[in-house]
Amino acid sequence: MSQFRPLRKLLPLALALAAAPAMAGEYSRTVFFGDSLTDSGHFRGLVPPEARAFAGKFTTNPALVWSEQLAQHYGTNASPAVDGGDNYAQGGSRAAVPNAPADSTLSQVQAYLGANGGRADGSALYTVWTGANDIFAISDGAPVDATIAAAVGGTVQAVGALDAAGARYILVPNLPDIGITPSAIAAGPVAQATLTALSAGYNEALYGALGQAGYKVIPLDTFNLLREIAASPATYGLANVTGVACLPPGSSSLACNPTSYASPDAGTTYLFADGVHPTGAAHAMLADYAVSVLEGPRLVAILPHAATVTGRSRADQVALHVDGRPAAAGVRWWGGLRADHQRYDHGKLYDGMAPAALFGVDWSNGNGLVAGGFAGYGRMDADFGRNRGGFTQDETTLGGFVGWYGQRAWVNAQASYTYLDLDVDRDVRIGPALRRHSGSTEGHASAVGVSGGFQFGEGALRHGPVASLLWQKIDLDGWTEGNTSSSALVLPDQSRDSLVGSLGWQLSYDTGDFTPYLRATWDREFEDAPARATARLQTMPGVEFAVPGLDIDDSYGTVVLGARFNLFGLKADLGARGTLDRAGGTDAGLFLGLAGGF
Repeated sequence: MSQFRPLRKLLPLALALAAAPAMAGEYSRTVFFGDSLTDSGHFRGLVPPEARAFAGKFTTNPALVWSEQLAQHYGTNASPAVDGGDNYAQGGSRAAVPNAPADSTLSQVQAYLGANGGRADGSALYTVWTGANDIFAISDGAPVDATIAAAVGGTVQAVGALDAAGARYILVPNLPDIGITPSAIAAGPVAQATLTALSAGYNEALYGALGQAGYKVIPLDTFNLLREIAASPATYGLANVTGVACLPPGSSSLACNPTSYASPDAGTTYLFADGVHPTGAAHAMLADYAVSVLEGPRLVAILPHAATVTGRSRADQVALHVDGRPAAAGVRWWGGLRADHQRYDHGKLYDGMAPAALFGVDWSNGNGLVAGGFAGYGRMDADFGRNRGGFTQDETTLGGFVGWYGQRAWVNAQASYTYLDLDVDRDVRIGPALRRHSGSTEGHASAVGVSGGFQFGEGALRHGPVASLLWQKIDLDGWTEGNTSSSALVLPDQSRDSLVGSLGWQLSYDTGDFTPYLRATWDREFEDAPARATARLQTMPGVEFAVPGLDIDDSYGTVVLGARFNLFGLKADLGARGTLDRAGGTDAGLFLGLAGGF
């Protein structure tokens, strides 16, 4: 067994070489416009100085509001614009009409663009959430149709101004069901029904107008989310969904703080802080929900990428299964096992193992020509990371191979077809509640590859250049997630083209019974991954939205350390491979190949 000791030392090194830094954030900034639901402290100056550390937002202070929690998730800024931050929202703001002392949401957008030279950062996430105060104006006697039309028109103008300035990702939540707030409940059933109808009517008019104007926005269905939470409070860790957490009743939560809570735990057990505003616990759930909608399509975009990675590993196994010029004409069999590992963003994006087996039969004419066929099966089990679910990917492959091997040079080509069968579980945490959205889909991968190399040197030490080119096309069918609710998605078909070119050097040392080798290549992905990932909310079927796609380096390196030797009369090939400097991810694995004659 002593002949295996050098290899045992090389395997940990190959896996260690696969380390890579974390991926960058999806958004450069998070910029917010709107009213008190988003305001992170614009009117803090209205609170007595001695209470400002504990109050100043429309919630159970000092809790964070949803905009702050969303920014915290993405590592960005949501402090008030008056303090130099990116949150322009102001309590009391209406969509387009001034409502002193608050600026309209449209004016907030105009102020932001004016301060930034009329340009919007295309890599930033913008939020425009407004309209609730326009509904309250109707309750105070404003005309229904004209008020809703003005609010919808102002919101569309705000979105249009951002879009024209270069914004690509604009989040536009709908209005929550104002009819189930404590203020509406106190006003009686008729008022509740009226406010629910006004909220729903505004939402329908808003998205209809945005679609008609041609603006692609990212929706949040807070209308149904709030109703889901109120219908099952215990599921979300709440004890009271009809009363107010801040005393005295009827007061604004702007000055609410732990000294005025209805109970010591009111901030975490009540749904509403005052008559209309959410508690800190509810804001946390809103942020959870927003993250699930923003991240859901990106998680699904992992699937075709993962298939290209396992496809390349399989193609390498096929391309390198012939060790030099066959000694004689005839037929032989070969097979191999792989244990691949994909890990991206240190496991925060996804992390999975992909064992696979491949079996083939080759025919040689004795003069260097080799041809054959192969079949394989693999299964990847992966987690999305951060307790967001995972997926399994079953692969069944058939393919053919042809190659020519001279004394020093070699070249081969292959083609294969792989059937893909996937089961996906996307877990969404809304506060303490876990929603699992499951779905299944299928697809296929086609691959064509060519490889070649040359050997210099005499005697035991051989070395020389190696090169390869692998084209893959991945097609996956779309699907509709189970467990229909405000967070369930409809996913579209996906297609991914990949063309990876590799150029490097290989060296080996033949001792007779044991031949260790090292191969290092620089690899380049010539096809761009889709820039955006798309989906639809099941509860809002008419609004397709897009978020940033996966951003994974196109250039990286691959190192393979292995050894060939005789094992029980068979030719064996055992080794490890890993990627280098693929920012955000690692692809590594172990492999064992065996070959023998009939």
